Order: sequence, then structure tokens, then C-alpha cells
Amino acid sequence: FVLLCIEYLLLLHIIHCLFKNTLKRKSWLSVCARTFCGAGRECVSTDRGEPVCRCLQVKHWVCGSNGKSYRNHCELHRDACITQTKIHVEHRGHCLVVCFLSDRDWMRERVIQWIQKEAEDLASNTSAGDILQTYFQAYDDGDSQLDSNEFLRFLKHNETALNITYSDTLQTNLLLRSLCVDALIELSDENADWKLSLTEFINCLTPTYHPTERKCALEDEVFEDGAETQMECNKCVCACGNWVCTTLTCNGASSLKNSNEEMTEEEWSRRVAELNALQVDSLS
Repeated sequence: FVLLCIEYLLLLHIIHCLFKNTLKRKSWLSVCARTFCGAGRECVSTDRGEPVCRCLQVKHWVCGSNGKSYRNHCELHRDACITQTKIHVEHRGHCLVVCFLSDRDWMRERVIQWIQKEAEDLASNTSAGDILQTYFQAYDDGDSQLDSNEFLRFLKHNETALNITYSDTLQTNLLLRSLCVDALIELSDENADWKLSLTEFINCLTPTYHPTERKCALEDEVFEDGAETQMECNKCVCACGNWVCTTLTCNGASSLKNSNEEMTEEEWSRRVAELNALQVDSLS
């Protein structure tokens, strides 16, 4: 008898839950039936039974005119409404995050100022070169060269004083810092191995060291830092002598192959590499 009672109560509970969910579903249908949501949005019922339009959880990344990447058009327009600013779609895909010459030179100047201040605070016979040699030995892993990761650790040694901040977004700031470290290494990397010897490291952070500035080239034309161009369906920008491009898949009439075949990300990366091979050195 007890078991029968328990089974009966469980059955009543299941029926109650099903009935409740059915009512909730009908309520949602009746509420949203009278609500129109724009493209990229869907109607949902709040806990109070009120209709509200929300962005679909779909990822079709776009770059806003404010330099921020959004998961879709809807998220962009939502942000524009919340911040009460005009934001339009700049292009499909993520926004390009690049280190321009001004960004690289600003980082370099900040580090040089830090080293010079340390030299002034120490004994008069201690030079900036001596301090740089000490840091080089501290962060070198034993191969007598500093790579980008070791250079980043060197910067973190006095992160508070340096205060190298490019963006309000932490992720973008960290990415830009890493990109500008690569640009700094490229500045004095005479043998192009993406690592700095002690001499190259000291040259990099010596104010009087001014190597030839690299510029971007395309079809016999030379482009200044910050110049933009369109390559098929992708946007490219010149940054520190390199073309940096979005990696959208091009198809149809805009295809690089002038056919209906799609261009893979690997093919596009190879195309950008070929583009950068055309870069030229020019006096600043």
C-alpha cells in the first residue's frame, strides 16, 4: 500500500510538471505571437511573462567602426544602443589588431626612459648599457639570445613603472603588447632570426640607434605605416613594414582564382606571406 501511494504521488508530480511546462509554453507562444523582432533577434518571455527581443546566439563576427569585434550584427547594434553611439560595420570578421610604428616607438621610449632613470639612480659609473646587460643575463635562458617571451618577461620586471597600456580591453592590450615586442625585436634583429643577441638588445634600447625603417610594397608602390588596401574580400593594413590582413574566405566573383572555388585560410596566409615578401626598405 505504501509503495502504491509513493508511485501515485510521483505520477501526480510528473503530471503537474508537464502541465506547468505546457502552460509556460503556451504563455510564451501567446506573448511572442504579438511581438516582432528584427533580423538577428528572437523573442523570449521573461519571468514576469513579458516579451523581450534578444540577439541570437550565433557567431558571424563583424568589426565595428569603433575598432571592437562583435559576435554578430545584432550585438553591434545592441552595444550602439546601450552606449548611445553611432557604430557601423567596418568589415566582416574580427577587427585587425596591429602594432603601428607609433605604438612600437612609444613602447621603446617608455623602456628607454625606465633604463635611463635606473642608471641615474645608481652609481655615476653605471651606464644604461651595463643595466641592459644585467637584464639580458637575468632573462636569457642560456642560449645568449632573447626571444619574444623572454623580452616580455623583461618588460614585466617593472610593469608598474612602464604602464604600457594600449587599450581598455585586457585581451587586446596583452595582444598589442606582444605584437609590439615582436616589432621591437625586428627593429634591431640584424640576422633576422627573431631573437636578439646582447649587442642587438642594447642597440634596440639605445636612443641614438635609428635603423632603416621598413615600408610596405604592393605592385611597385610603396605604402606608409597605417595605409590600407583591399585584397579580394579581405582588408589589409601596413604595420611596421608588414601587411596584416583579415582571413575571410573569399568566393564567387571576388575569388582570387576568379572561380567559384573557395580560398582556404592556408592559401590566404600564403598569399599574405607572398605580399610581405614584396616589402621594401626605405629611409624614414
